[in-house]
Amino acid sequence: MTTKKTGAEIFVESLKKEGVKTVFGYPGGVVLGIFDVLYSEKNIDVILTRHEQGATHMADGYARATGRPGVTLVTSGPGATNTVTGIATAYMDSIPIVVFTGQVATKMIGNDAFQEADIVGITRPCTKYNYLVKDVNDLADTIAEAFYIAKTGRPGPVLIDLPKDVTQAKTDFKYPEKVESRSYRPTYYGNKWQIKKAAHFIAKAKKPVIYAGGGVIISNASAELKELSELTKIPVTMTLLGLGGFPGRHALSLGMLGMHGTYAANMSIHNSDLIIAVGARFDDRVTSKVEEFAPEAKIIHIDIDPTSIRKNIHVDVPIVGDARLVLADLIQAIKENPEAEPWDKIRESWLKQIDEWKIERPLSYEQDDIIKPQFVVEKINEITNGDAIITTEVGQNQMWTAQFYKFDKPRTLLSSGGLGTMGYGFPAAIGAQAAFPDRLVFDIAGDGSIQMNIQELATAVLNNLPVKVAILNNQYLGMVRQWQELFFDKRYSSVNLAGSPDFVKLAEAYGAVGLRAVEPSDVEGVIKEAIKVKKPVLMDFVVDREEDVFPMVPAGGAINQMMFAPEKKKQEARLKAVK
Repeated sequence: MTTKKTGAEIFVESLKKEGVKTVFGYPGGVVLGIFDVLYSEKNIDVILTRHEQGATHMADGYARATGRPGVTLVTSGPGATNTVTGIATAYMDSIPIVVFTGQVATKMIGNDAFQEADIVGITRPCTKYNYLVKDVNDLADTIAEAFYIAKTGRPGPVLIDLPKDVTQAKTDFKYPEKVESRSYRPTYYGNKWQIKKAAHFIAKAKKPVIYAGGGVIISNASAELKELSELTKIPVTMTLLGLGGFPGRHALSLGMLGMHGTYAANMSIHNSDLIIAVGARFDDRVTSKVEEFAPEAKIIHIDIDPTSIRKNIHVDVPIVGDARLVLADLIQAIKENPEAEPWDKIRESWLKQIDEWKIERPLSYEQDDIIKPQFVVEKINEITNGDAIITTEVGQNQMWTAQFYKFDKPRTLLSSGGLGTMGYGFPAAIGAQAAFPDRLVFDIAGDGSIQMNIQELATAVLNNLPVKVAILNNQYLGMVRQWQELFFDKRYSSVNLAGSPDFVKLAEAYGAVGLRAVEPSDVEGVIKEAIKVKKPVLMDFVVDREEDVFPMVPAGGAINQMMFAPEKKKQEARLKAVK
């Protein structure tokens, strides 16, 4: 005879079947039964957060760093609705998380019961799939299916709503060994004829560029991407979420492209005759003015999501499939292609032109008597030797990190790309640190973004997660101020953050360590001291208040129409430093 289990017990046993080791959560009335079972469970670590948004971002950071689904457990009503920003963040960036929300008893649903919210309806536009479990007999199968959907095909967030009576009811526990769905069958292997056609295009191209997105990292295709680039001598540019998918220090790396991309990357894309897009979706921050994007280029587009192909840009060779598997087949097709010339010869003039662009307009800044934010990022890169997990908030701090930290390995940059969620970086760093307790994890933040989830300092301190936070403190909502400077005649409306808290004292109030740098000579020492301390650290870098991110493609401009730091601004900065 088998002993029947409650829905709460089935929930926990199902997580164990999925190999879940960590749950980020916040309890409440309708999920108390689940938390009671977790109290005695030794194989699952429950990290109590200070806000449900923080819990969801932590699960997201955990997933990006490991490649495994992150898990969040919260209560009903406001507990559930507080997860929506984190769910939407994961959805935009194709991150596998499974969010469990409590719900009022099934007979009370629709009666405006205490702490009731239609979270299934609310999250339908920003989840890959979601469920309302109405029968305990369906619970185990639903959880298995949710994890399968979250991590296969184009990954994404899945939500399961758990009514209180379902978690209290009892049934036999049987977890499915395999999940199959007639309506959900992702395509993993690319069409062989399309792959041969792509190999033909690559053999004939004189000015090709590989455009790598986050899909390269999601599919673990970094090795194949590097092999393709080195075999064919094709340079690689990456999206924000693609950074680390190809070594940033590699001679064929062009860095990031797009609105704040490098001059070499944007000029290469604009002047190319062939673009090989891998795991990227041609979003507006990359293409800018669509009508003038890569006007002379044929385009090969490899993506596991067929709806992403030809959505924004015309594509000549669409290939639906997993990036790693398609690239492996493409490499083989190229090697077998009798048309291919010696790659060094066919690419020689193109690579020479790219080297000239790199020399003509390198990423640069002028460090004087005031700390420049770029200098802080470069120092973090130098001191960590690029061997750290870096998260970012959103805005100028995010772009400077993308420009001046050289990401050589996948899953080392965790950043909110599609949704651009301020407050993401710090809880994501905590999630990554929970996954890798012995790794060095930095959150590069702005003084605006960090305050959106600053309460999670308590989570980091109480769980001994020694995340290092580098605050680029310019006392502004920096990126908004930059747009107001450039396009609104310096009418700085609602961006002045003067009067923010003393971050050193704030860190100490939470039981963390606070450090401050006010001179350029302080920067290196503060970073080294933070790394040495085995506790969470807030580093307050007092940086130039009006430093801007350049290059910049203005809204409505073509990708090759970049703005650069004006000489007048450099002169003003020098005068300000002297005074």
